[in-house]
Amino acid sequence: MTWTDYFRENDVRIAETKALVAGGASWRALQAATEGGSLIRVRRGHYALPGVDPHILAAVRLGGRLACVSAAAHAGVFVLDSTFTHVLLVPTASRLRAPHDRHQLLSAHNRDGVELHWGELIEPESGSEYSIGLADALVQIVRCQEPRFALASLDNALHQRLIKPKAIPAIFAALPEGVQYLRPLIDSRSESGQETVLRFIVKNAGFDFEIQVTIDGVGRVDMLIEGCLVVEADSRKFHEGWDAQARDRARDCELAMRGYLSLRLLYRDIIHHPERVTAAISGLLAASRHYLTVIH
Repeated sequence: MTWTDYFRENDVRIAETKALVAGGASWRALQAATEGGSLIRVRRGHYALPGVDPHILAAVRLGGRLACVSAAAHAGVFVLDSTFTHVLLVPTASRLRAPHDRHQLLSAHNRDGVELHWGELIEPESGSEYSIGLADALVQIVRCQEPRFALASLDNALHQRLIKPKAIPAIFAALPEGVQYLRPLIDSRSESGQETVLRFIVKNAGFDFEIQVTIDGVGRVDMLIEGCLVVEADSRKFHEGWDAQARDRARDCELAMRGYLSLRLLYRDIIHHPERVTAAISGLLAASRHYLTVIH
């Protein structure tokens, strides 16, 4: 059996020495594999295969587990930015190692953007040897991220059925009073993180709106504002190439024929320029008031 076979058959990313020895490995074989590049000695007593996610390596090397946005992104949930590694450490953690060099003690100069988290977990037995569970990651995200992005992670986890609705009360029970207003805003119908952020922007602007509306002859649209403006949250993944653009323009034409205005918003504006989104919606709604449209 190769090292790759062992990790695959045991479904692990990080293997402890005692488990590898129990599986038939010898100390000499482990040393040879490490020196030959077949294994990475992440920290004392912990090994990984080459090519493992660097966030996992950083977390384990520090002596912790993936947390917050890092744990959520690893689970496949929308997060705004997973560039930096977020790591949960136990309160008694000491003599921490640098995230990219197990031979160096952790300092302010070699953290390389790693964000450290401490605190009790609501589901301490969940997750894996290198990551906390998703419910706890979402608790940390609400504490750590801007509200609209935290809401997007919550929606996305529910939409993908990675957590169940019954997990929401426990998540918010662990959060302070100041963020409880987010709980009734959760809506698992949003199909992407940017749709949730768009919903947050539109609600805060005071517009009346519905999401995931089906319009005869057109199909389902992301959002209908004030009964007359259809807003779509476009992304490169589903709208790149001429065929996709032609389909989008045909839908816009069908909407216009039925008396609807339409607005396609870019990811970068929804995520980074909410003021542009609000201004664009306000402008189109103001223009629509110059004439009367009755939709049956």
